[in-house]
This record gives sequence, structure tokens and C-alpha cells, in this order.
Amino acid sequence: QVQLVESGGGLVQAGGSLRLSCAASGRTFSSYAMGWFRQAPGKEREFVAAINWSGVGTYYGDSVKGRFTISRDNAKKTGYLQLNSLKPDDTAVYYCAANGLYYYGSNANQYDYWGRGTQVTVSS
Repeated sequence: QVQLVESGGGLVQAGGSLRLSCAASGRTFSSYAMGWFRQAPGKEREFVAAINWSGVGTYYGDSVKGRFTISRDNAKKTGYLQLNSLKPDDTAVYYCAANGLYYYGSNANQYDYWGRGTQVTVSS
């Protein structure tokens, strides 16, 4: 079992940056792949980024590629999402997710555990 808690969201102006954190509980965090998804009001959930268990493999959604960076610190049982060059379209609730497979892709159905989300609001 893994429990996930996101933090670091907030209100930021366009062009600004935020760093989201995803704190995990459980002894086997280092064996889980992690992903970040987001959902804006009235829109479907969107894949943002994913990272494999070691942190070597990463994968990004097209809309954030080159602006966001996913990382993890297994010793701290924490995943991160660095958001740079933020745009108003990035406004959403951001969720972290984990799965016990080697999968680190965009299919939300492959993730077993989810946090409750953190709000990111980007003003123009």
C-alpha cells in the first residue's frame, strides 16, 4: 500500500514557477513508478509526466514538454514536479499517482494509488 499527499500548489502569475511535491508512505516506495496528472474544471484528466522507479526514465505530455520536469528522491519517499514558464492553461488540480508495475506512461488506469490533488492557478 502507498499513500500519496501532494503539496506546493498555489497562485502564480504567467511565466512563473512552482514546485509540486508528492510525499509517499509505505516501505516499498522505491519500487513504484510515479506519474502526475491534472484536471481543469470541465475538462478531462490529462497526463502530465511520469517517472520510473529509479528516476532514470521519464516521459512527458506534449503540452508540458520542455517546461515541466519530473524527479524523485527515493530516500525521502518524495516525488517532484517542477513547473516553469507557467501559462493560464496550466491551471488545474494536479494529482500524483503511483503503480507497482514498471509502467510509467500516460494511461491513468495503470496507476493504483492516487493523491487528493493540489490546486495550481496561473493568472494572466
